[in-house]
Amino acid sequence: MTPFAECNVTTYLLAIDQGTTSSRAILFRPDTSVAAQAQQEFPQHFPASGWVEHEAEDLWRSTLVTCHAVLDQAGAQASDIAAIGITNQRETTVVWDRKTGAAIHRAIVWQDRRTADLCARLRAEGHEPLVTERTGLILDPYFSGTKIGWILDEVPGARARAERGELAFGTVDSWLLWKLTGGKVHATDATNAARTLLFNIHTGTWDDDLLALLRVPRSLLPEVRDCAADFGATRPELFGGTISIGGIAGDQQAATVGQACFQPGMIKSTYGTGCFALLNTGTTAVRSRNRLLTTIAYQLGGKRTYALEGSIFVAGAAVQWLRDGLGIIANSAHTEPLAEAADPAQQVYLVPAFVGLGAPHWNPDVRGAMFGLTRNTGPAEFALAALESVCYQTADLIDAMNTDWASSGIAHGTPVLRVDGGMAASNFAMQRLADLIAAPVDRPVIRETTALGAAYLAGYHAGIMPAPGRFADSWRLDRRFDPSMPAETRNAKLAGWRDAVRRLTAP
Repeated sequence: MTPFAECNVTTYLLAIDQGTTSSRAILFRPDTSVAAQAQQEFPQHFPASGWVEHEAEDLWRSTLVTCHAVLDQAGAQASDIAAIGITNQRETTVVWDRKTGAAIHRAIVWQDRRTADLCARLRAEGHEPLVTERTGLILDPYFSGTKIGWILDEVPGARARAERGELAFGTVDSWLLWKLTGGKVHATDATNAARTLLFNIHTGTWDDDLLALLRVPRSLLPEVRDCAADFGATRPELFGGTISIGGIAGDQQAATVGQACFQPGMIKSTYGTGCFALLNTGTTAVRSRNRLLTTIAYQLGGKRTYALEGSIFVAGAAVQWLRDGLGIIANSAHTEPLAEAADPAQQVYLVPAFVGLGAPHWNPDVRGAMFGLTRNTGPAEFALAALESVCYQTADLIDAMNTDWASSGIAHGTPVLRVDGGMAASNFAMQRLADLIAAPVDRPVIRETTALGAAYLAGYHAGIMPAPGRFADSWRLDRRFDPSMPAETRNAKLAGWRDAVRRLTAP
């Protein structure tokens, strides 16, 4: 295989990174440097309390616009692109007409909680052990399966049409793949399939018992492939020529690849709208005793690598709340200096359960609250509480992961957390994170790790990227944040956080 640094410099890899609030395209050179990037936000829709939707066409149009923008910036043509890799907001659910390619309902976003009652009923009926055994997940509205059922039941005629094979389901990767290929390819990868409540992560197949439980017709489902595989080619009219599509992974798994977390025991955490920490557990699907998820980290050559995952619903969204909900800041960059000016004597805690609490609590019914307010509490303390809320939630995840990992009997060394995402740019937040998890935090030189992971997978399939071990050698450290907070202070702050969570979640 040709080392990636020796490839033709005019050969690019195009990464599509379709996220919760915006779509991005990044054009990577074969040495992983960025040649061009573009981003476009799209509207969010909140039709009821706890409901979050996107127009599926907005996801497609914004993706297409950003792809054209990066090609124009780089002066590149379709023939200059070796392959496209796709990474996407996971669990977000689209159902569309196979003939027209039109979605039959807005996409239901991963944050959406409308199926909480259904999940509670299924748990009460005793179905969760089966779901967890097969999928590594829990019964929660976060995942795609109950969203599919809601669409089929609420859109007139949809269930009958699905039974007749007229409709298709996909997470956003499948939706974009369908549009890019002109409906020729209806497929997904193992990491996205693993987030549906319908996929057996041990056999690597759709599960008939789970399909029956959630009343999802098999005819809706995409074909499941490796993360680096032949996913077809784009319609020539889109970019003036065909481009092969060679990689797909859900955003958190793509970030795991981009962070080169290929060895068991390595942990990464991505700070976007939410926060997602993944611990590579190798070929062992470790069963969590702390309500973490067991999931597929990536699948290459038919071989699945597993991970423990902790999902936090609100991370960067807490900063957005400061900006859009309270008007405390004009933009996210103002959060850090404001937090640095906070009164250290005040212990203000924000529990940002705006759409419920994720791991390890998994409580969809609670809502956000602040504790410890005084007459002296002001914008600076609110900013600090927002940033610290992300660190506290990460600490909960890391503690649960370490406990599960230790109980698995698989030896591992001292954990180092690799970070990426928008909040990772904040030195203050990353230092506070290291202090509160009592472990080093490593920030890479290339922070676009989600897109880089998608690009790597596409390049690996195209033969211009090396095997995972050699790709890991290219990972470069920008800065390490070592914990410096006294243990007494850290323990007191964590105790205050856990007390705040208990007050919020107590019956």
